[in-house]
Amino acid sequence: MIWWCKARAVPALLATLAATIVLGLLIGDVRLPVPALTGASGVFLIGHLITLAPAIVLLYGTGRGDLATETVASRSLRVWDTALAGAVGLLGLSTAVVSRLAGSDGLTTVLGRNLAGYTALALLLMPILGRHLSTSALACIPLICAATGWVRNGQPEQWAWILHPADSVPALLLVAALLPAGMAFALTWCRPPLTIRGL
Repeated sequence: MIWWCKARAVPALLATLAATIVLGLLIGDVRLPVPALTGASGVFLIGHLITLAPAIVLLYGTGRGDLATETVASRSLRVWDTALAGAVGLLGLSTAVVSRLAGSDGLTTVLGRNLAGYTALALLLMPILGRHLSTSALACIPLICAATGWVRNGQPEQWAWILHPADSVPALLLVAALLPAGMAFALTWCRPPLTIRGL
């Protein structure tokens, strides 16, 4: 267990998670100026972007191992890795749900929801693309949403859950569906991930 925690960079993940939450709450509703390629530009908060950090550290930690060795290990490390990601995602999702039900600050809901959503996407991308490609793809998602996720009146598209306001029930439900789907996919994917030579 100690070896697995070190190999998966669990202390770094916990530190990044705590720093993201604290920084997100301190920064508040600070907006980033991002031009929209379609529709009208909407509100893009730093909270939409910084919650990406724990998912990237999670991908870094789970991608550090040797796939060939770990697949023949006596303990199923894939289950442990998925449980770690699921715990991070469930922490974010439960924070968003409790914050939404309590009617507290909308920023807490956005931070929790987006943390869970990015974690779910990391679970979906990692088995297919591997660590390097999935990290790059995950980092592009908020930029794509910010550039193309708006309709003409400045409201977010239905699929751009990252951009939805804190009171958006469809965005919360979409993330709540993405997380178990990502966990199930990470546990059942059997083929080796795509690789780039030299990485």
